[in-house]
Amino acid sequence: MVSSIRVLVVDDSPFIRYTIAKHLEAIPGINVVGSAQNGIEALAKIPTLKPDVVTLDVEMPNMDGLTALKSIMSDCPTSVIMLSSLTRQGSRTTIQALMRGAVDFVTKPTASTDIRTVIEELATKIKTAAQVRISDWKVRTTEQDLKPATQNPKSKIQPFHLGDPVIVIGSSTGGPQALQQVLTEIPADLPAAIAIVQHMPSGFTSSLARRLNESSSFNVQEAADGDRLAQGLALLAPGDYHLRFVKDKRVVLEQSPRRHHVRPAVDVTLESAVEHYKSAVISVILTGMGCDGTAGAACVKSVGGQVVVEDESTSVVYGMPRSVVEAGLADHVVPLPKITSTLVELVNNATIRI
Repeated sequence: MVSSIRVLVVDDSPFIRYTIAKHLEAIPGINVVGSAQNGIEALAKIPTLKPDVVTLDVEMPNMDGLTALKSIMSDCPTSVIMLSSLTRQGSRTTIQALMRGAVDFVTKPTASTDIRTVIEELATKIKTAAQVRISDWKVRTTEQDLKPATQNPKSKIQPFHLGDPVIVIGSSTGGPQALQQVLTEIPADLPAAIAIVQHMPSGFTSSLARRLNESSSFNVQEAADGDRLAQGLALLAPGDYHLRFVKDKRVVLEQSPRRHHVRPAVDVTLESAVEHYKSAVISVILTGMGCDGTAGAACVKSVGGQVVVEDESTSVVYGMPRSVVEAGLADHVVPLPKITSTLVELVNNATIRI
C-alpha cells in the first residue's frame, strides 16, 4: 500500500475540482498534488506531478475522457478512476473507459447528492486503485481486445433443462474487462446457462450488458424480473438488485438488504443457484476487492459443484479470488486467459448429480 497516495483531479468544472480536492485532502493517506481542467492539461502535468491515481472526468471539451485515458495508458500508465455522469451517454462512455484501462468509476456529485458519500466512495476506490499493477494491466488493454466479435455467429438460444450446467460469474473492480475477455472466448454452442454478477450501480449495467453482447458470440442481456435461464444466454444482474433463482428456471430481482455492502451480491446468486441446481453449478470468481463470493463458493463445494478462481497473476485486485483460495474452496485457480477453456472443459465433462 502506498503510504501517501498522490492524486491528480481532472474535471471541466472548477466547482467539482475544488470540492473533490478539498474533501480528499482531509482524508489521511491521500495527497492531492494538483488539478487540471481538461485532458490536454492533465497529460502535461502527469509526467511532472507523477500521481499514483488520476480522477478523470468522462465528458470534457478539447479532449474527452476516453481520448485522455488512451493517451495516459499509452504514454504514462497510471491508475485512473473515471468521474461519470448518470446520463445514458455518460454510462456508455464509462463502460468503454473500463474496457480500455480505467480501474473504476464514481458517479459525479450533483445538487441532490450527499457529497460526503461520494467522497467516501471515491477515497475507497483511490486506495484500491493505488494498489493496481497498472503496467501489468496495460498489456490487457489493446485494441485487439476491444474489437467486437462480429465475425462470430451468435449462439442459438436453446431451452434449459434441469441438470444442464449453470455458470455463475462474480466480479468487482477490474471486472468489466475480465468479463469481456471470458465471454468473448466462450463458444457459441456451449451447452450451459450463464448468470453474471458485477458490482456496479444502477444505470450502468445496461450499458455493460450491451458492450458484452457486442463482443461475444453468447447472447448477453441485463436480467429482467421473470427471465428464464437458457443455453446460449447470459443474464447480467442489474445494478442495485440481487438476482435469485426460483422455480421454472426463472430469475427474480429483489432489493433485500445488501451483502458485503453491495447489491447485487455474488453470494446471494450463488446460494440461490445451489438451492435449485445443486452440483450443476459452476462458480467463477474474478478480480475484485473484498470477500463476496466466498460464502457462495462454500455452498457450491458442499453439493459437489465446481469453483473456478482467477489467479493472482492476472487479477486487477486480488481480493475476492484470494478470499476463496484462502478458504480452501477453489478447485481451479487459473489466469484470466485460461478461464474460458477451463469452463468449456468442465461443461463438456460435467457429471451432474441433482
